[in-house]
Amino acid sequence: MSEKLRQAVSGEAFITDEAVIARLSKDYYWYSPVLEKELAGKRADYVIVPETEEELRRALQAAASEKIPVTIRGGGTGNYGQAVPMTGGLVVDLSRLTEILEIGDGFVRVQAGARLRDIEKAIHETGQELKIYPSTFVKATVGGFVSGGSGGVGSVTWGNLWDGNVISAKIMTIEASIRELTVSGDELQHYIHSYGTIGIMTEVTIPITPKSRWVQQIYAFTDFSEALHFSRAVAEEEKWKKRLVSVMEAPISDFFKPLKKHIGASDRALVLLEIDESNQALLEQEADRFHGKAIYTISADQYRKGIGLSDFTWNHTTLWALKADKQWTYLQNFFSIDNLYKQVKEIKSRFGADVLLHFEWLRDKGRLVPAALPLVKFESKKQLDEVIHFFNEIGASTSDPHTYLLGAGGWDMQMDAIAQKKKENDPFGLLNQAKIPNKEHIQGLNV
Repeated sequence: MSEKLRQAVSGEAFITDEAVIARLSKDYYWYSPVLEKELAGKRADYVIVPETEEELRRALQAAASEKIPVTIRGGGTGNYGQAVPMTGGLVVDLSRLTEILEIGDGFVRVQAGARLRDIEKAIHETGQELKIYPSTFVKATVGGFVSGGSGGVGSVTWGNLWDGNVISAKIMTIEASIRELTVSGDELQHYIHSYGTIGIMTEVTIPITPKSRWVQQIYAFTDFSEALHFSRAVAEEEKWKKRLVSVMEAPISDFFKPLKKHIGASDRALVLLEIDESNQALLEQEADRFHGKAIYTISADQYRKGIGLSDFTWNHTTLWALKADKQWTYLQNFFSIDNLYKQVKEIKSRFGADVLLHFEWLRDKGRLVPAALPLVKFESKKQLDEVIHFFNEIGASTSDPHTYLLGAGGWDMQMDAIAQKKKENDPFGLLNQAKIPNKEHIQGLNV
């Protein structure tokens, strides 16, 4: 027992229940059968859930003085083991730092533990809404999203986190004397998706936008290629005001049990959309050109009332597949927009029903990108590596979700800059240990 750490926080903030410690030492890494095996049994020695930033500072100071490893946790909805303590030590759960500090015209400033659902509810009162958020909207914290995410619902219009979707952040260092930094601009880029390896994010300012009236619709197509063409047209053309454009081949819809009565047979490809109410009638006409038909509509008045279509998109698609059959897992791929249909044909020819394709249209640095979260029927690590190799070989580059190592999965991370920041902000090397690989390891995985 670390007495310094114990005395740094209140009794309620210091967790002693072994079952709770075990639970808060995990995230959603079990989406990957590879990570489920590699990360099994990893757990913290201590967990704290600070009520205030000052309490957090005291705990970090105690950890620094005793050289206790520190891993930061938000909602625990990450998929790559971001919040798993590889070397024991202390897990800091920031889920009680939930204050919404300021809502302005086009921005909101919040503590890092605020859940995205609660942020959107608060900014709705001012006639505004979030630009982007993950499909884990209900549970995910804003700090966790910024520190471990990339894009999500809204990215078809607004891009990913690196595309100006974070304005600034406050960061606590962990060193002999804790510092608090305010970062913005180019420097902020190093802290996005860096797994809390270079600092503890305590506060975030993100851009928001005027609220729209979103209609949710499912369109059905007998031909997956026509579904893809329709989804691209909606994603590409600015006349359609959209928050979500998701397309999936048959029989993925068979996994969506709560939607079964609306979808019917699972032999059709689906496009799931969130579209501005003013576009709905014209969009239904547009679908006719691609032999598609709207089969289910949730009106704007029912938005956020009950289960929404975004609960079946992004990596929630994988979750529904896993609920049906634990043999399914997933990949993350960026397809070539110019060779998309050729790449799809090659994949289906090679793997058939063992790989089911699911795309989320998004923008990256302004470019429209068909980003895929394919479902893969897992047999072995060797088989999964062969699938990844094939995708990479045909130009559908993989960001491998089956590694806990930052930058090793194929993400275009500025690893040299991140390593330098870690030396400055975490000189004892305590933050989220064993998550930053050496350069040779990254290059080896990305060959």
